[in-house]
Amino acid sequence: MNVKTVMDFMELTGRLKHLKRRGWEMKNTHDPETISGHMYRMATLCFLVDPNSTKLDKLKLVEMALIHDLAECIVGDITPHCGISPEQKHKMEDDAMVKICENLGERGVEMLKLFREYEEQKSPEAQYIKDLDIIDLLMQAYEYEKRDKNPGHYQEFFTSQEGKIRNPFIKDILREIESQRKALNNKNDS
Repeated sequence: MNVKTVMDFMELTGRLKHLKRRGWEMKNTHDPETISGHMYRMATLCFLVDPNSTKLDKLKLVEMALIHDLAECIVGDITPHCGISPEQKHKMEDDAMVKICENLGERGVEMLKLFREYEEQKSPEAQYIKDLDIIDLLMQAYEYEKRDKNPGHYQEFFTSQEGKIRNPFIKDILREIESQRKALNNKNDS
């Protein structure tokens, strides 16, 4: 791999530092997070996985968190409200990942494999990262409600993710988020 290839990769991934997550923009959220901000928090959460109490591969989790939305540097953040079918979205993202990875040698092959593993949800790591993806979304929604003193404003995000989290510990985090949201709602009702 040569220096120009690395610079091209840096430029592509750098786009994610400036691309706002579309779902927040569609809700007219003030100062919404970027795609890279979302991926960063997910990756840092992977450090909290205790390798002694689980069979999850922590390095694989971190790598998968960092590439799970990488295709969005080409296709953008496609939400269910964009009018694109899930099949078409997956095809667009897979094509984008092929393009991103094609000149990265063996690391590109590894990245594409991890991306597809996440998309297919075939491994415990892929399933855990999907749960982190959901919990980060819901935590962010709660943080916006709290920051903007607008309790319940992002309820549709919570409703759309009901019953999707599988990991017991992440379910516990969700219960705590919901508890704090309820307290925030009650505080604002008084």
